[in-house]
Amino acid sequence: MTFGDEDDHRAPPARPQSLMFSFLGVYVLGRGVAVYSGSIIDVFARLGVSEEAVRSTLARMAKRNLLLRHRRGRKVYFGLTPHAVNVLEDGRRRIWETGAVNRAWDGTWTLVGFSLPDSRRSTRHDLRSRLIWAGFGLLQSGLWIAPGTKDVIGVLDSLDLGDHVTVLTARAFKPTETADLVRKAFDIEQIARRYQAFLAQWDTPRPLPSAPDDLARQLLLHTDWLQLVRQDPYLPAEHLPRNWPAIRAEQVFRSLAGEYEPSAAEVAEGVLDLLSPR
Repeated sequence: MTFGDEDDHRAPPARPQSLMFSFLGVYVLGRGVAVYSGSIIDVFARLGVSEEAVRSTLARMAKRNLLLRHRRGRKVYFGLTPHAVNVLEDGRRRIWETGAVNRAWDGTWTLVGFSLPDSRRSTRHDLRSRLIWAGFGLLQSGLWIAPGTKDVIGVLDSLDLGDHVTVLTARAFKPTETADLVRKAFDIEQIARRYQAFLAQWDTPRPLPSAPDDLARQLLLHTDWLQLVRQDPYLPAEHLPRNWPAIRAEQVFRSLAGEYEPSAAEVAEGVLDLLSPR
């Protein structure tokens, strides 16, 4: 595969909850404020999200202990729970600190091996889904690997695996080659296609000309990028193609994020009704 191909791989549209996480991460996280539901509806109307979808998303997130309701008269404001702060801080670190390209890999791998009976097929499915989300790839039957030292306690938490799982850190030794581990355990072409979809959307002279303003562009950009890097296993750069599209994609994201921020903040200031809960 040539990773510089200009195929127009379009990213799927963002779900309201994904957009909500971006909105909360940019305009609520670290500010000690709650936001009036009506002004959230106004913001999301710019993104083509209906009032019904916004209210449903807010209700679900409150039920999942991500949002707190604050009533002032007839108005309802939504603020962050400690759980939401942790989730959003993780996203912030992934965007601004970890980045999309792993240039500081120390040669270690985290290995997770498990063997579950057929009676626990549902648990096996849940574990596999969590490992993929955490950046692990399937090397061979029952053995998953991820670059670096991973804290897998959160991945395994609540699954009650007991002696059915083993977690180790290791390094590759001859005849095993790191490049072979990357190739066997991870779908490099699929990862590349995701970055190409991002570039097809955003690496243009005028991205999203139909968006009403830079606030809408900012939230769509952040949502697309966070979804992208959360699906990236963060493989070591030295074992990826030299023209790996994540490099260009990260440059585009950072450039556009800086470009949109002043205008988006000005629009948000005029739209958002904020409350400082006591």
